[in-house]
Amino acid sequence: MRSRIANREYHIFIAIPSEEPPASGYPVIYVLDANSVFGTMVEAVRVQGRRPDKTGVVPAIIVGIGYPTEAPFHPSRYYDLTLPGTEVELPVRPNGEASMESGGAENFLSFIEDELKPEMERDFHIDRSRQTIFGHSLGGLFVLHTLFTRPDSFQAYVAGSPSIHWGGRALMEEEKDFVASTAQEQQNTRLLIGVGELEAGHSSGMQEKAKELAERLTNVKDSNLHVEFREFADEGHISVLPILVSRAVRFASICH
Repeated sequence: MRSRIANREYHIFIAIPSEEPPASGYPVIYVLDANSVFGTMVEAVRVQGRRPDKTGVVPAIIVGIGYPTEAPFHPSRYYDLTLPGTEVELPVRPNGEASMESGGAENFLSFIEDELKPEMERDFHIDRSRQTIFGHSLGGLFVLHTLFTRPDSFQAYVAGSPSIHWGGRALMEEEKDFVASTAQEQQNTRLLIGVGELEAGHSSGMQEKAKELAERLTNVKDSNLHVEFREFADEGHISVLPILVSRAVRFASICH
């Protein structure tokens, strides 16, 4: 798909369960950085969804948002997944050039909400009351941005090893505004934040910031937000992905 909003190209991966949809439609899980984790997510749902009574996982449509590349990650993610108005120090490109374009999270979110979702809902029988978004690293940052700015977009949010340090003051302000308004929200919303044990002590403070955020959100009074924080033993920033995906599909199946 090419986004009309930002004139950017995406590779959309879709997996449909072999089981018949329930009367209300299939739950759906939207997966960021799909070039790297779509297959893992599909297999987790396909295998565990065979016996929901044993696993707690129900068959779901998986919609992966990736890029036209065979690599697991694409430079465009630095634009799509980072917040507008933030000053970040991006990695140097392999060819030695300076930092990449950033700050496109609002355009990317508008693409998901206004272009991708309507097309999925036209083509497939989807339960709009059971939608999940999954993102890791910068994708985890984007998941938090989505929760804080458009909390009604999904019912379950999964932020793996979120790059909170890249969000800067902009993310802090979004969190503050979200907390101030959350008491008025009627929808029950679930947030899973997962990190690897071996991420502790990183110079970015990623793991510590994630845990502190989970604690702050858990302590919000009169909130309809359920927060779960998981630290996975002996896993690092990348190796945590398979076990995080396995936990995420169960977490997504709980949402109503």
